[in-house]
Amino acid sequence: MPSSKSPEPASTPSNRPRVFSRGSYSEKVRIGEILRKETVGGMLLVAAAVIALIWANSPLSDSYFALRDFEIGYEPWHLQLSLGAWAADGLLAVFFFLVGLELKREFVAGDLRNVSKAIVPVAAAVGGVAVPAAIYAVINLSSPETLDGWAIPTATDIAFAVAVLAIIGSHLPSALRIFLLTLAVVDDLLAITIIAVFYTEDLEITPLLLALAGLALYTFLAQKYRRFFGLKASAAWFILLPIGVVVWALVHASGIHATVAGVLLGFAVPVIRSKASGGPDAGPGLSEIFEHRFRPLSAGFAVPVFAFFSAGVAVGGWDGFVSSLTDPISLGIIAGLVLGKPIGILGTTWLITKVTRATLDTSFKWIDLLGVAVLAGIGFTVSLLVADLSFGHGTIPNDHAKVGILVASFLAAILAALVLTPRNRHYRAVEAEEKVDADADGVPDVYQQDR
Repeated sequence: MPSSKSPEPASTPSNRPRVFSRGSYSEKVRIGEILRKETVGGMLLVAAAVIALIWANSPLSDSYFALRDFEIGYEPWHLQLSLGAWAADGLLAVFFFLVGLELKREFVAGDLRNVSKAIVPVAAAVGGVAVPAAIYAVINLSSPETLDGWAIPTATDIAFAVAVLAIIGSHLPSALRIFLLTLAVVDDLLAITIIAVFYTEDLEITPLLLALAGLALYTFLAQKYRRFFGLKASAAWFILLPIGVVVWALVHASGIHATVAGVLLGFAVPVIRSKASGGPDAGPGLSEIFEHRFRPLSAGFAVPVFAFFSAGVAVGGWDGFVSSLTDPISLGIIAGLVLGKPIGILGTTWLITKVTRATLDTSFKWIDLLGVAVLAGIGFTVSLLVADLSFGHGTIPNDHAKVGILVASFLAAILAALVLTPRNRHYRAVEAEEKVDADADGVPDVYQQDR
């Protein structure tokens, strides 16, 4: 007699846990706003890099390098730096401050506070860092003097990648765009950790202790008076900002790269509204308020100016370009970003689905994830920073590293476009069909862009 028992629910694919499932609507709206701002920033970044490259390879190249190397600042405080160094150490601290804000908010109040949702992008980011670093190390194994650049191909440039995605993937499921942003934010955290641990040579204890004391004061004020700083924008500028600048200067003097201070200050800002302000359901917390205030400064000024001073490299004509590409440094960076990034991200995600028996969300396919993983191979801002830290300004290895970064980023953008453009057309057609069905039924589909 046949058994009357129904099949086990866990055995059906529809009941398995899903990776990259649709997040909350409020989180989707917030992420969408961030992506729009990063898109504009990415276009400015690309424009600044192109101007720098043209200038650095023109008959007026000497004036570009003279501007980049012009020193200004107060030497007794170890702050007499070139304009290029000010952009790398100072302006990028603003960028990493936003990284700290965004990462903390995601894990405190965003969709990633759920471990099951956080594990995939975090693991994918780790894979996307480890595999490119390993590929670079293997290619440069016979050249120990170039091994210091192993961390160059580990970072994804969120502004550049999002700008490309906005052009080629406007109709892709929002879960993929959110995944790219989350991946890049975690990626940046891993990169800044690598910078702090592996690129700190001479550590000065006294400035470091003073920096920690300043950070403690900043944290206390931001947490204790979060409502006050949220309501009074001028108070944050005149109280918290000077403390933050002092912390940054002390971290710089300690020997740790000053951008680390930006992340730590971002972590110190509270995410949840205080009870006096109505609690978490009454509106955005101080972290989100600061994000709105500082993101235009980061995307519209800080990152493009850094790109302008860092991307300018004298290629030396066609022969110099070919010579750069045959250097193990360039080869390691290109292979790491173009091949290592998608292998690490896609491979780690696939492994998680096998271990946890999870499935992809039904809104997209593995080919879509491949396209986003290839897009993550656009390594620009942080890669240029790590190249400077690895080989020093104005050196031949650094110039070759920058050529490798630029070529790899260009290749990753082209390859991602080849994968994602047909998929974007597919989702555009799906949206059109769903719109027709919704109009016929008289029932709007508020999530049709995700399906």
